[in-house]
Amino acid sequence: MSKFAELRRYDKQHCWQYEIRLRNSELDLQMSGFTRDYVEALTVKDFVFRPITDEIGRREATEFIKRHEWLGNLSQYTTHWFGAYHDTVLAGVILMNLPNSFSKLMGEDTPQLERLISRGACISWSPKNLASAFLMWCVKWMASNTQFKLFTAYSDPMARELGTIYQACNFYYLGQNSGASERFINPYTGKVVSDRYFRQRSAYRRYAKELDIVWQPNWCDDTSMRWENIPDDVATALKRASKEKQAGAQRVQVPSKHKYAIVMGKDNRETKMLRRLFEERNKVLPYPKDRVQEFEVSDLGLIAEDTEERNFESQMRFFV
Repeated sequence: MSKFAELRRYDKQHCWQYEIRLRNSELDLQMSGFTRDYVEALTVKDFVFRPITDEIGRREATEFIKRHEWLGNLSQYTTHWFGAYHDTVLAGVILMNLPNSFSKLMGEDTPQLERLISRGACISWSPKNLASAFLMWCVKWMASNTQFKLFTAYSDPMARELGTIYQACNFYYLGQNSGASERFINPYTGKVVSDRYFRQRSAYRRYAKELDIVWQPNWCDDTSMRWENIPDDVATALKRASKEKQAGAQRVQVPSKHKYAIVMGKDNRETKMLRRLFEERNKVLPYPKDRVQEFEVSDLGLIAEDTEERNFESQMRFFV
């Protein structure tokens, strides 16, 4: 059974992320070389948090997210990487990104203040409160060392998520009306993706290869396509291929996501000022408490499920 087919049938009371933690437990312990008694005695003070700035560390963090985070991949435009370490063992990863689209939660200056907490996971044998301590350390580090003061995050009911960690960290809750209600099956991998996938640089590269178009280095930069550098006939062909791939992709109906936010300044005075501004501009709601699986997925098709199953199993074999 594919990962997403299994997720559709998932009916346990805890979220899918915690289910991954349970499933990884024995192998994580073996790979670390620690004993059960040893890890059960660990506390947050036994871990060191730090930014990940080197290529080797980021590759390790990427593989960690693939194994421990329920989505199993990185999102586009990651700008800040963080790791939690016990001795030399990577025990947690948090990634921050450009938001999918900038809000006006803090007014017109929001694009200069906002970062999205896009991925996060801790190893199964870590202390239960490591995740919240690690997250708050990352937020405070960002507020002290960068221009960013507003940090948004989403919890996905499709994976039975409520946003428990964000509630534990006293984030603002902004409601369950975020994200598209329709997603797509990636025609190449079988994974569930948003409509943005069909307009990503990597997707355009695929279209070019299928059309026997030789890709040129100046056709994109680190964050976007550079259409001004692409001949008109080639640009037209690539955009047409994007629309055709999306139109032909199988669709998945999903519920809207929960949205959370936290505001943090460099010191208490700045934090109070920024939070007062946020609260004046936004309606803050009570935290949700019911973990209800209320989505229904349309027929994904055997081909998509088989493709995803092979893709997911090949990722897992790397660690086994």
